[in-house]
Amino acid sequence: MAQRDLNNRTLESMLPKTLGEYLLDCLKQEGLTEIFGVPGDYNFSLLDAIERYAGIRFINGRNELNSGYAADAYARIRGLSALITTFGVGELSACNAVAGARSEHVPVIHIVGSPPDAAQKQHKLMHHTLMDGNYDVFRKMYEHITAYTAVLTPENAMLEIPHAIRTAKEKKQPVYLVVADDLVAKPVVMRQEASLEKTVSNPNALQTAVDRINRMLMQAQSAILLVDVKTMRFHWEQYVRKLAESLNLPVVSTLYGKSAFDESHPLFMGMYGGAFGRQDVRSLVENADCVIAAGFIEADTNTANFTAKLDPLRLIDIQPSKVKAGLAEYPNVMAEDLLLALQNIGWTRPGTPTKGPGPYDAITGNPDELLQAASYYPRFQRMLKEGDIVIAETGTFYFGMSQVSLPKNTIFMGQGGWQSIGYATPAAYGACIAAPSRRILLFTGDGSLQLTAQEISSMLHYGCKPIIFVLNNDGYTIEKYLNVKTKNQTYNNIPNWSYTKLAEAFGGEAFAVAVRTNQELDDAISRAEKECASKMCIIELMAADPMDAPDYMHNMRYYLEQQQKLKQ
Repeated sequence: MAQRDLNNRTLESMLPKTLGEYLLDCLKQEGLTEIFGVPGDYNFSLLDAIERYAGIRFINGRNELNSGYAADAYARIRGLSALITTFGVGELSACNAVAGARSEHVPVIHIVGSPPDAAQKQHKLMHHTLMDGNYDVFRKMYEHITAYTAVLTPENAMLEIPHAIRTAKEKKQPVYLVVADDLVAKPVVMRQEASLEKTVSNPNALQTAVDRINRMLMQAQSAILLVDVKTMRFHWEQYVRKLAESLNLPVVSTLYGKSAFDESHPLFMGMYGGAFGRQDVRSLVENADCVIAAGFIEADTNTANFTAKLDPLRLIDIQPSKVKAGLAEYPNVMAEDLLLALQNIGWTRPGTPTKGPGPYDAITGNPDELLQAASYYPRFQRMLKEGDIVIAETGTFYFGMSQVSLPKNTIFMGQGGWQSIGYATPAAYGACIAAPSRRILLFTGDGSLQLTAQEISSMLHYGCKPIIFVLNNDGYTIEKYLNVKTKNQTYNNIPNWSYTKLAEAFGGEAFAVAVRTNQELDDAISRAEKECASKMCIIELMAADPMDAPDYMHNMRYYLEQQQKLKQ
């Protein structure tokens, strides 16, 4: 009997894998243990394959957009993620999240189940289509927001799937795979996978770049290291830290790059926010004779509406596969190789960098005073612990939390560039699934939460226990700050929800409380730190002044008002 079982297992191992099994094998090999998505009749065979598969589970979201946001957050933490939707209606619902992943350099594998292959070949008019017999239209749409697209078949699966995954990992961008529902269970045609050659630096270009950078540093009286978001996406954190330590460089991050460098490190000086951020950090950066920038993105919100002053002649701009030192550009230089080589150039910045006080280092506000940004951000900073994952929604909380000092090994997550309102709540859901042993703190506004509140239901269903702060400031305060042309816009008003009752409405249990004073917030935080071990926590902050905001936003508003006056 035992021999018969052994023979059966041997025979099964010799049988060709189905397309679905092979796809899941490839994803599992990359360390994925979950796939996000929403069921639809054209992806049933994919979901059935997952249910039979050991080691990967399907995580069901309330809609495809939210599942895409959750997959985005999962990939930021785990390095890669997967999303399954159905054809047409499902994939178009998710395309905003996938485009955001493209903008934010996040590798998501988007897998779409499409109508049966025979129906497609006969150009039958199937549901979830444009009723024109064209089954390639949505893939062509995705060509513009992904790094690679492919139509999977049993004949090409062993070539296309590894290539798509490699593209996502190397470019840190989403890719798109579509497979007909009736092909998922077909055996793949065995093919030799293409050999994967590691991309390496051109040694001459690398050495020339190092020599050029060495000369720039030798001529500099002061230098600084600017760390941006690609440091996190391309996993340069250790290279950057060792470079800072070997050269004794003070370090600042950008808005997008927050948490790319350990903010508890003695060399970390703060976040550089151009004219909107801390003036001591701004002076440090803009007076430096040489700025080494790791993965810098010169976007509007990352440079405080382009008020950041970075002299191109003094800038060393390190990108994934090239570097620009002053006016000289060196292609085919891999960032990892350059960062490693620069550790040993023999130059060291003299003196000991001195870190100034952070804006939220001191607790302010009397216990009975009503909540204000100046008093609740220091309390948030005080409650953070090593290893936390902090997710801040686009808007007031994103700019305010960007000024909070983070403990060691803390991940800060937000959509700095894409800035799709509503991202943070499903992102917190994805983070809970990706890192169940870490504490997740979500900071979202009332307006943002109303777009994607359904994923609180998903979090409750899967036993997630984040601490959720909801800033109830009566509408889209960030939009009110950005629009300096008119006042009292009715379109920025929203209905007032009972946010503390959301868990109950979704059939779950949570510690939920609304707070209005500093003492009530202190008590709620203390309680949440205990309750979060067993349940979700929701703390609603009732803003006394709807236009109250952190200094960063006040500075932004003043700048926009001055620019508007110049146009009149």
